[in-house]
Amino acid sequence: MRVLHVISATGHGGAEHQLRLLVHRLPYDCDVVTLSRPGAAAAAMRADGTTVHEVAAGGAAATVVRLRRLIRRGRFDLVHTHLYRACVQGRFAARLAGVQPVVATAHHLSEQSVEGRPATAAVRALYLAGERLGQATIAVTPAVAERLRSWGVPGTRITVIPKALEVAEFRFDPALRAAVRERLGIAPGTPVVGAVGRLAHGEGIDRLIRAVAEVPGASLLLVGDGPARVALERLAVIEGVADRVRFAGSVDHVRAMLCAMDVFASPAGPGTSGLVVLEALAAGLPALYAACPPLEELAAARAAVEGTHRLSPRDPESLPRALRTELLSHQERHGARLPARSAGARYSAAGMAAAVARVYERLAGG
Repeated sequence: MRVLHVISATGHGGAEHQLRLLVHRLPYDCDVVTLSRPGAAAAAMRADGTTVHEVAAGGAAATVVRLRRLIRRGRFDLVHTHLYRACVQGRFAARLAGVQPVVATAHHLSEQSVEGRPATAAVRALYLAGERLGQATIAVTPAVAERLRSWGVPGTRITVIPKALEVAEFRFDPALRAAVRERLGIAPGTPVVGAVGRLAHGEGIDRLIRAVAEVPGASLLLVGDGPARVALERLAVIEGVADRVRFAGSVDHVRAMLCAMDVFASPAGPGTSGLVVLEALAAGLPALYAACPPLEELAAARAAVEGTHRLSPRDPESLPRALRTELLSHQERHGARLPARSAGARYSAAGMAAAVARVYERLAGG
């Protein structure tokens, strides 16, 4: 089976990395086409042996025409779209090219946004119009699946396949740790609390800054960017910890940043996939989290992962208290890392690829 993956962009972002993990492990002949200038993720996929095409930026109609031509020329049997623009334009192009099995992966849907775009009535209507041209939609979290159902997408078309990671990609490297700390101006013995994610209102980063203010001597390393960065920088000044908070910005891969940390904190609430927490565990970090579906599933099954702690949403002191506890444990271990841990095969790259392959086979068989 020949499969064409259509993605809106291959720059910074989780969707691009998830696609790289997927195409390398699917038992099919896969090509990728990006609807914007190829970035680091595209280079990584090419290095893995994947053919990456580029459809030059242009109007929606022109993009659909170019995609249709590419699909026909490549004789693809199935089209899989990723991110909003690719889901809309890729589905229309596949239908015009005569390809019936079309799969889409929905990454980020909420009341406020659709794959990073404001969730206006027009944006949602166009997304749903394209969705009717496909046969299956993969939701990366139960929350995304519920949002699709609330919009009117039949539940029989939705499959939840969580985001995944390759644990080996996050192994701890003391040389990387030293290099990152030196670049950021963090002394070798300084305990570092870290977080990875979008700097936006409602993500809990403000709570984290206030919590670090209650942990003398600790630094905070924030990896990511977003519209709330200026406000968060101002908050750090107000709390008197501006000299202890480092804003690292967005990075292509978080491994080096995780190596520089000693404790990981994820204050984001319900709706998160929890993948960044799993990446921290793979890097040997203790992890504090407000929400992480994979770890919550394991805890409910009495299979909690070592070195994890769920924060109480009703106790504002739970975060600073947990930070002090974990940093004390770090000191008692004399800085030694915890072993790399995982949440099981369901959240591995191989597990994700196997689940996606089952969707493909079901559609191809039908």
